[in-house]
Amino acid sequence: MDYGNEKVHGGSTHHNAAPAHHHMSIGQYAATRFTTLKPPMAKAPNPFRLLAMLNLRQWLFFLVAFLAWSWDAFDFFTVSLTVKELAKQFGKSNSQITWGITLVLMFRSVGAILFGIAADRYGRKWPFVVNNILFIVLELGTGFCNTYKEFLAVRALFGIAMGGLYGNAAATALEDCPAEARGILSGMLQQGYAFGYLLATVFARGLVDTTPHGWRPLFWFGACPPILIIIFRLCLPETDTFIERVRVRKAKGNIAGTFIKEGSVALKRHWLLLIYLVLLMAGFNFMSHGSQDLYPTMLTNQYNFSANAVTVTQVVANLGAMTGGTVIGYCSQIFGRRFSIIFISIIGGALLYPYTFTSSKAVIAAAFFEQFCVQGAWGVIPIHLMELSPGSFRTFVVGTSYQLGNLVSSASSTIEATIGERFPLPPKGKIERYKYGLVICIFMGCVYAYVILLAFVGPEYRGKVFGVAHDEDMAEVAGQDTMDHLFHDREAMGGPRSDSSDEDKVVGSGKGTA
Repeated sequence: MDYGNEKVHGGSTHHNAAPAHHHMSIGQYAATRFTTLKPPMAKAPNPFRLLAMLNLRQWLFFLVAFLAWSWDAFDFFTVSLTVKELAKQFGKSNSQITWGITLVLMFRSVGAILFGIAADRYGRKWPFVVNNILFIVLELGTGFCNTYKEFLAVRALFGIAMGGLYGNAAATALEDCPAEARGILSGMLQQGYAFGYLLATVFARGLVDTTPHGWRPLFWFGACPPILIIIFRLCLPETDTFIERVRVRKAKGNIAGTFIKEGSVALKRHWLLLIYLVLLMAGFNFMSHGSQDLYPTMLTNQYNFSANAVTVTQVVANLGAMTGGTVIGYCSQIFGRRFSIIFISIIGGALLYPYTFTSSKAVIAAAFFEQFCVQGAWGVIPIHLMELSPGSFRTFVVGTSYQLGNLVSSASSTIEATIGERFPLPPKGKIERYKYGLVICIFMGCVYAYVILLAFVGPEYRGKVFGVAHDEDMAEVAGQDTMDHLFHDREAMGGPRSDSSDEDKVVGSGKGTA
C-alpha cells in the first residue's frame, strides 16, 4: 500500500499497515527524505470534474464548514479593524487594545483542546453547534462592553470559542469527501479565512461610525450569521467516518473506556509526530503573521500610503491568497503535499524583495503573488494535517497543532516592530519612520527556510484512507477479531467493502465515501 510517496508494509485487509518509516532507524529515515520527495505525478481530473465527484451531502458538509470558518475569521478581524474606535471608547492606547487580539491568540489553544476532544468523543455535530452559540454570545457581549476589563474578558473567552472550530471544520469538510478531491477542497476550505477578512473589511466600512452607536453595530451584526450556520448544521447528520468509529466503540461495550484507550495508544505511537506537527504549524503561522501583520504599517509608515491605498493593497493580497490556496491545494494532489509546500515556499522567498522594497503602487502586484505563495502553502495544510493525524483524535490533533503553532507565532509583529526600530528612517514631521520592509524581508526569508526544512524532513500520507476499518490504532484498541467480525458482518449485510478506497465507497446512490 502507498500513502502518497511514503511506502508502507503489507498489512491486514481491514486496516492500513504502519508506514515503513515506523520501522526505520534515524539514518534510514533521513535517506528516504530525498526519494519520497519525488512528485508522484498522480493523475487528477480537471478541477470541475473533481468537484462534481461530491454528492449533495458531501457538498453540504463542506459548505457548512467553509461558512463557519469564514465567519470565525470575520469575528476575529472585527477587533483589528476597529482598534482606533475601541481605544477612544475605553480611553486606552492602540497597543493596549491589541491585547484583545493577543488574548484571543493565547486562548485559542485552550479551545482547540476542549472542543477537539469533545468532537472526537461525542461527534462533529454538537460541539460545532455549541461553538457557534458561543460566537453569538461573545460577539454580542463585545458589542455591549462598557469597560476595558470587560472587553479583555470577553475577547479571552472568544479565543476559546475561536480555537475550537478549526479542527472540527476540517474534519466535517474533508473526512467524508472523495480522496481525489481532497487537495482542491483543502485549499478552498483554508481560504475561508481570507474570505472572512474580506467580508469584515467590507462590513466595517458600512457599519463602523455610520450610526450613533459607533463601532458596536459591527459586532452585533457579527453575531447574526452564526444563527443560520447553526440551523444549517442541525439539518445535517454526523459524518459517516465518525459514525463508523462509534460502531467499533459500541462493539467493545464501553465507549468512554475505549475512547480513553484510543488516546493512550495514539499518544504512545504518535507522540513524535504530534511534536512535529506543532513545530510545522509554528512555521506556517510565522509565515502568515510575519508577511501580513506589520505589512499595512510598512505601507503607511515607510512608503507613505494612504488609508485607502492600504485597503486596496490588502484586498488584492487576499484575493491572491484565495487563488493561491485553491490552486496549490489542487496541485498537491498531483505533485504531493511536501513537494507542493516546498516549491511554493521557494517561489514566495524569491518574491520577498518586490513585496517589501517596492515603494510605488506597483507593490499591489507583488502583494497579490506573495500572498498567493503564502496561502498557497497554507492551502495544503488542512488535508495534510488530516492525513497525518491519528484517526481517533483527528479533530483534536488538527485543531491543537494549528492553535499551538499560532500561539508560538503570536509575537511575530512584536518581533518585527522591535527589530525595525533599529533601522530608522528620516522622520516625517513628528512621526518616526523605520525600515519595516527590510525587517519583514529578512524575517520571512528565515521563516521560509524553516518551513522548507520542516516539510522536507517530515512524513506524508497522501491518499490515506480515513475509515476506521483501515485504522491500525483502533485495531490495537478493539482487537483484530472485533474489527474482522464487525466489518465481516457489515459486508455480509451488503455494506461497502471494508478494504475499499475512499473513492470507491458511496453514500446512498451518490458518489463519494462511506
